[in-house]
Parts: sequence; C-alpha cells; structure tokens
Amino acid sequence: MKFWQKICLFSIITFIVIFNAASIMVIERNHSKMLLQEINNTLSANMSINSSVNAIVPILRIYDSIDYEKTVLTNIAQEFVEKNSGQGNYLEIAGEQNKTIYSNLDFDMPADREEQKGLQPDEIKYILRDIDSRTMLFTTNVTDINQKSYVFTYVKDVTPLYAERVEQYRLFVQIDIAACLLYMIVMFFISKGLTKPIENMVRTAKEIAQGQFSERVQLKSRDEIGILATNFNEMASVVEDKIIELERNNSAQQRFINNITHELKTPLTSIIGYANYMRTTKYDEAAFLEGVNVIYNEGKRLEALSTKLMDLILLTDRNPLMKPDNLKDIVSEMESSLRLIASAKAIELELLCEDSPLVAEKDLIKVIIFNLVDNAVKASSEKGRVTIRTAKRGDDCVLEVTDEGKGIAEEHIASIFEPFYMADKARTRNNNGAGLGLSICRSIAELHHGVIEVSSELGHGTTIRVIFGQPNRAIEVSGT
Repeated sequence: MKFWQKICLFSIITFIVIFNAASIMVIERNHSKMLLQEINNTLSANMSINSSVNAIVPILRIYDSIDYEKTVLTNIAQEFVEKNSGQGNYLEIAGEQNKTIYSNLDFDMPADREEQKGLQPDEIKYILRDIDSRTMLFTTNVTDINQKSYVFTYVKDVTPLYAERVEQYRLFVQIDIAACLLYMIVMFFISKGLTKPIENMVRTAKEIAQGQFSERVQLKSRDEIGILATNFNEMASVVEDKIIELERNNSAQQRFINNITHELKTPLTSIIGYANYMRTTKYDEAAFLEGVNVIYNEGKRLEALSTKLMDLILLTDRNPLMKPDNLKDIVSEMESSLRLIASAKAIELELLCEDSPLVAEKDLIKVIIFNLVDNAVKASSEKGRVTIRTAKRGDDCVLEVTDEGKGIAEEHIASIFEPFYMADKARTRNNNGAGLGLSICRSIAELHHGVIEVSSELGHGTTIRVIFGQPNRAIEVSGT
C-alpha cells in the first residue's frame, strides 16, 4: 500500500470512529435529557393527582362512604384526563383487591407490577415498559382513605421520544454517509498533495540510480518535506561529485596503465630486438658495439623510469620530516647545478629570490625546483631565459619558475600533472622524458600543503607557481 493511501485510509477510519462516536453520544445524551424531562413531568402530574386527592380526604372521612369515595375519585380522574387529553395520558385507580375504580387504558395492564411491590404512602415509583409497539412510562403511588388503600397509576406514552431518537439516527446515517464521502474526496486530494513531493524524490532517486546523477528534486516548500528535499539534493550533489571524481580517477588510472605499458614496451622492444640480432648473427664488432650501446641506453632509460616511479609511489605514503628553512637558501645551494643544466642550451638563468622562510623537507623542495627548471630548460629554445623567483606573500611562500618557450595549450594545462601525460610528446621523447616530473612535483606540493598554479600562453612561455601555505590549504591547479 502506498504512503498516500495509508494517510487517506487511516485518516478516514479515524474520522469515521470519532464522528460516529461523537454523534451517537450527542443523540443518546439528548434522548436521555428529554426522557428525564418527561419522567419529571409525569411524576409531577402524578403528584398533582395525589395532591387533589389529599385535599378532599377530610371530606371523605366525614361521609365515610365507599360509593361516595369512588364517585369523588372518578370525578377527579375524569377531570384530570379531560385536562390532559390527546397527550397519550392514561390513569387507573384501583381499590382493595385491585378492583378498578377508574381506567381509561386502551391496553391490558401487565400482570406483574414490580413498581407496586413495597410501595409506601406518599411514595411514587416509576418504570418503563414496552406495551405492544409502544413504550409506556408507569408512575404509581398509594393513598389511604378511611383505612382503605387506593392505588393511582398514571401512565404516559413516551413512544414519540424513542421515535424521535430513531429519526435522529436515521438522519445521522444520511449525514454520516454524505460526510464520509466528502471527507474521502477531500482526503484523497490532500494525501496526494502531501505525498507528491515524496513521490518526486522517489522518482528522482530512481533516475539517479539509473545514472542520471544531475537530476534534482524541484521543491521550494519550507516545511519538513522541503528540508528533506534540500538535504536530498545536497546528498545527490555530493554523490555526483564523488562519482565524477571516481570516473576521473578511473580514467587517470587507465591512462597511467596504458602509458606505463607503452613506456616499458619501447625500450624492451629495442633491447629484445638487438639482443636477438646479436644472438643469431655472426660476430661483427661494429654491429656488436652498436647493439651493446642501444641495450645499455635503453636499460638506463628503464632504470630512470623505475626510479621515478618508485619516487612517485614512495611520495604517496611518505610522512616528510619538516624543518624550518628558507626557499632563497635552497635555491642558492642548487644554483651551480641549475646553471649547468641551463648551459647545455646556452640559456640564461635569472635568480630573483627574496627571503622566504618555510617549514619543509629540503630534499623534496630541491626535487621540485630541479624538475621545474629542467622542464623549463627543455621547453626553451637556444639562448632563451629561465627565471626563478622566491617571495614571501603574507603567510605563504611562493616559488615561481618562468620560461620563454613554446607554452602549453589551454586544453592540456589541467592534465599536465597526471603521470606520463605529455603535451609535447615529440619533445619529451627527444629528451628521454616520461612525463613523471610534474606528477612528482604535485605529490611533493601536497605533502607541503601547497597550491600549484600554471600560467601559459602558446609561443610566449610558461610560468609555474608553487604556493606553500597553511596545512588546511587545498591543492589547486589553474591555468590562464
């Protein structure tokens, strides 16, 4: 059963129970009040008869005649009946041995008269009885006249009261049916309206489960369901970001596997080819030396590749030993080796370094500087210029390496820090590179809570800026 159906069903059941119970209580209470009022009126009428009889008792004692007593009592009864005629009033006066003195009853008096048992003078008892299809209220009292007991029974037909109750129940049933039908219709639309946002969330959840991670619940209400929808959308956004990140990581991992396979295949093919050539042909000193040189160079290339891969793996799980240092001093220590790298292409190396205190592991910072300068030299043309800057910027330390080389296309900037990614594959191959240097730089920057920024323009050069900041800084790569 759906949620809206549960809301509709349980609310209808609750309404029916409460509405019917309340209506029945009202009808019964009203009937009880009217019946009690009728009983009080009937008892008052009986007392009136008794008062009339008591008023003439002294006269009856003077005459002390049974016939006279019967005549007087009959006259009193007839006068009372005529006064209350047409109202369902009945009166019976019985003397000794239950002999009837007066009666206008149109029904047979029941044989068992419980109200007469133990009846005392000046006492009135009443009882309700069903006579045929009517309900009668019997009130009885006894009066002693000249040492003779006379029983006065005043009967009131209260059938209209019960008929009124039945009519009220009949009307109530009609109203009840109409009210329940109307309530069902209203609750149908209310329950559907209340649960529509939930149905939207269920539908959106199904679409997200089917891979449409950008779907969101469109709901602007401020109630609890609106808050739930907002939290649901936030959760969906987090899930979408995680899925995108996983897909990006999977793609990067697959590219890593493809690239490392390719990097290993090229030197191995050369090694295996020359080894097989030397194994299957007659000895020729020139060919032998050429093959040995190729095998040696390709072996060194594999060694360099494995070393860089090992560095990259170790950096992932490394906990560096940080010590206070200065970026300017670290660059100064490396100046001679950096100028040696630049001299290979007659490149001018310019150092614009300011004091930049930094808590870091010096050897890892040297790796960053060496890789960035090496890449800058490789990207530069003969007799170009590479500039190294260090500066203090607020609480941050900045290392900046700028070249005047070919530059990097905008579409490549976001990917240059991936392992084996090479924007200029020909240049990298010619320089025996594998595309791991910038990946190592990024890992080292992460260990030092650094931010890497890249600014490049084709034909005008590239600037790579490493900003060493506070421990809560995130790693960013940006390009302009």
